[in-house]
Amino acid sequence: MVFNPLEQRGIPLDRQVRNWRELDVKPIDPDHGDPYTRCRIIAMNGIEVEAIMFSHQMARHCPIPEVKEQLAQVRYMEAQQQKAVNWLLPGVSSVLETTIAYEQVAVDLTAWVARMEPDPYLAQAYRFGVLEDFDHLYRYANLYELIEHRKAESIVDGLTEVMPGRPTPLHHRDPLDNLREPYDRATVDPLSKLHALTIMAAEQQTMNFYMNTGPTYMEPIARQLYQEIGLIEEEHVTHYESLVDPGETWWEQLVNHEYNECYLYHSFLETETDPSVKAVWELHLNMELEHLRLACDLMREHDGREPEEVLAPELPAPVTFEPNKQYLRDLIADELDLTTLGTGYVREAHERFASMQEALNGEQPPPSDRVMTMHQEAFGREYRLETEGKHPVKSLREKS
Repeated sequence: MVFNPLEQRGIPLDRQVRNWRELDVKPIDPDHGDPYTRCRIIAMNGIEVEAIMFSHQMARHCPIPEVKEQLAQVRYMEAQQQKAVNWLLPGVSSVLETTIAYEQVAVDLTAWVARMEPDPYLAQAYRFGVLEDFDHLYRYANLYELIEHRKAESIVDGLTEVMPGRPTPLHHRDPLDNLREPYDRATVDPLSKLHALTIMAAEQQTMNFYMNTGPTYMEPIARQLYQEIGLIEEEHVTHYESLVDPGETWWEQLVNHEYNECYLYHSFLETETDPSVKAVWELHLNMELEHLRLACDLMREHDGREPEEVLAPELPAPVTFEPNKQYLRDLIADELDLTTLGTGYVREAHERFASMQEALNGEQPPPSDRVMTMHQEAFGREYRLETEGKHPVKSLREKS
C-alpha cells in the first residue's frame, strides 16, 4: 500500500510528552526474542541520536529565535523517543554481547542497503564498508569466547555468519583516503539520500558506543580491541558522511532527517515480530509525521521551496533485516582485496597506506591480530574451522 508521509497527519506536538510510566518500556527477552528485533532497536537508536545531534548543530547555526524554539520543542520529543527505543534493550546483556549485536546491525543493514542502492558509486561505498564490519564481528567473536567463554552465534542466532572478512589491520588508512565523492542533490534518487543518512547514523552510533564503553573493560586485550575498532568506526563515519551533498541547505537536511525517521519507523512497523516493540514503532511513527510536517513548513517559509522538490513522493520498500550470507560470501570472493585511494578504490595499496600502517603499528601486531593469537593459544584452534578449501581471507592475511 502506498504511504506518503507528506499527506499524513500525526500526533500534535503538544500531546507528545510522555510521563515516566509511559517511558518505562518493557525490554525485549534477551534469550527468546528475535535477534532482528534487537537489530531494529539498535539501528533506530542510532537514527534518533543522529536526529538529536543534527538538531543541536542546526540550532547552534540558526539566528532565528522562532526556529530555535521549534527545534528545541521537537528535539525534546526526539530525546524521549531515543530513551524509549534504547531502553528496549535488556540490561542483562554484557557490553560485549551488545557490541556483537551492533556489528550484526552493521553487517545486515549495510548489506541490505548495498543490494538496494540504485547508484553504482554509492553501492560500492556500502559494499566496501560491509566487508570491514563483517571482520569486526569476527574479531569481537574471538574476544567474546576468550573472556566470556561463549559463542557469538548464540547472539546472532545463525542469521549472520561469523567468519573473517577484510582483515581488520588493513582497515587503517590515511584520512585522505576515507573521503568519498558526494552525491548530487539535484539529480540523485531520493532513496539514495535515505540510505546515506541511515548508514551514516548507524556507524556514528557504533563509533560513539565503542569510544564510551571500551575503557569500561579491565582486560587489556578488550580495551585495546575496542580502541582499535573504535578508530576504524571514525573512518567509516567519515566515509559515509562524505557521501552526502554538502550543498544541501539546513532546511533541506532537516526535512531529509525527518522523512528518513518516518521511513524507518514505517519499515520496522511493517516487519516487526514483537507486538510490544511494534507498538513503540507505531507510536513513534505518528510522532514523526508531525515532526516532518513542521520541518516542511520551515522549509517553505525559509528556503522558499516545496518539500516535494527534494523528497520521495511515497515511502520506498521497507528496510528489511534479513540474512545476507551468500551476498557476503560473493563479496568476499570478488572485492576482499580492495582498498581506497583518494575517492576511489584500488587493489594495490598506495605508499600512503603503507606509511599509515607503519606509523600506527610500528613493530607490534595490532590488537585485532593479538586477540586471534590469544584465542588460538587458549583453545588450540581458530574461532571458525575452515573445512571447504582455503578461505580467501587467509590468502590476503598471509600477503599482509
